[in-house]
Amino acid sequence: ENISDFSLNITDCTQIVVPEEVFFTVAAAGILENLLILIAVVRNKSLHLPMYFFICSLAISDMLGSLYKTLENIFIILCKIGYLTRHGDFEKKLDDAMDSMFILSLLGSIFSLLAIAADRYITIFYALRYHNIMTLRRALVILAIIWTFCAGSSIAIALFSYEAATVIPFTILFPLMMFFILCLYIHMFLLARSHAKKISSLPTSTVHHRTNMRGAITLTIFLGVFLCCWAPFVLHILLARFCPHNPYCACYMSIFHVNGTLIMCNAIINPMIFAFRSPELRSTFKKMFYCSR
Repeated sequence: ENISDFSLNITDCTQIVVPEEVFFTVAAAGILENLLILIAVVRNKSLHLPMYFFICSLAISDMLGSLYKTLENIFIILCKIGYLTRHGDFEKKLDDAMDSMFILSLLGSIFSLLAIAADRYITIFYALRYHNIMTLRRALVILAIIWTFCAGSSIAIALFSYEAATVIPFTILFPLMMFFILCLYIHMFLLARSHAKKISSLPTSTVHHRTNMRGAITLTIFLGVFLCCWAPFVLHILLARFCPHNPYCACYMSIFHVNGTLIMCNAIINPMIFAFRSPELRSTFKKMFYCSR
């Protein structure tokens, strides 16, 4: 908020403000949609599979992102009307907690996408041994490690965010993990056809392969949406840390509210992709709605 106010003094770019009604509506929709995903997976025992557990992890990350932006907006409103100050001890702790939630959401999304990508890779290239490699217990252990690491990292980064040594590794992690997932995709799709030919003689191999490739395409859509929604905000963090006084950087930072809204849009789009691409989830949603009626 201080950086946005300062940017108006050194640039002619007008700050774009998203109406609060739109902000809260988008955030509420994202939280409710991802909550439906979690409820659907919990209620349908046939969805108690590693892939859907990783999808639930991504849904929780999206919910945290929407919740973070909602709390931040409420905090700003309370500061404007005088109920809170911007530089008090309580407000600083509250701000650190919200920053930690934002970082937890970002890291959780990155590592959840990485886990989903690894799961799709094993499904396609080690289809016959998939259930031995990716057991439910191993999936839960992986998720426990991911969220323990993300929680610890989010607290450390939030507490020492003023240190360049902390900000740089955090911002480098984003493109590094995306590059790793991209390399995994390239390898996956280049070898998919040759692998399909090797198992073409097996019963139901064609149907199984098409199902796996459908999952890989879904994951590709997830990654594209994630990059479009999160990359502008990560860039905002970099510019705010390293060139806040530059007029061009300040001009970009004038769309801070738009970048924040994109994060919440990601939480809305992902559940729609789940519902559209997964027949199992569509069937579960229908049963849930029919029972409620």
